[in-house]
Amino acid sequence: MTTIEKTTTGLALTAVSLRFGDGDSTVLALDDVSLEVPRGELVAIVGPSGAGKSSLLAVAGGLGRPSSGSVSIDGLDVTGMPNRALAKLRRDKVGFVFQSGNLIPALTARDQLRLVPKITGRPGRDVDDLLESVGMSHRGDRRPGQLSGGERQRVGIARALMSNPSLLLVDEPTAALDRKRSHEVVELLARETHDAGVATIMVTHDHDVLVHCDRILEMVDGQLLQHE
Repeated sequence: MTTIEKTTTGLALTAVSLRFGDGDSTVLALDDVSLEVPRGELVAIVGPSGAGKSSLLAVAGGLGRPSSGSVSIDGLDVTGMPNRALAKLRRDKVGFVFQSGNLIPALTARDQLRLVPKITGRPGRDVDDLLESVGMSHRGDRRPGQLSGGERQRVGIARALMSNPSLLLVDEPTAALDRKRSHEVVELLARETHDAGVATIMVTHDHDVLVHCDRILEMVDGQLLQHE
């Protein structure tokens, strides 16, 4: 697969703030955050619990709306987009990878991927080619309960990539993995990000895997800073 150059912006946040509550109980989860992630770049975001990392992923993926500022996905301003249109855009252009893989227990690895085109109504990537690219072609007939934690994460990544998303949002993909499997999973994320031309944001507490990332940022009290 040919590597896609980093020319198209997959995600753009401009002066985004997110507030919860009113008056003295107001919590500022995101504080004037601006971020651009071009397609083909893997950005890691680190920081302590409660710093705003999960809020950032939610706003970036259209799961929550900012209190102020703007969000663009693949060049489309989604800030004031109607709910139905936003749900369609999320379905077509955003892939999510969760800590546990979040797979459907009754489906084999191959069927997890086959389900995506049925939901989107659009043809996706070739299932067997994608399973092979994540090193899971030999386990395509296995259900989640028959897979290791690292294997479930690989299938979760493949499923998120099935619809050729512009933006991939990854939440703590190595939380339940040992060091070797952690490196394998993030190496896979980096390769697929570069080869498929996806703008990828990975939230992680695992500093060991940051070597595989193109850029590292840090969330501190709702603000996004360059990681030192």
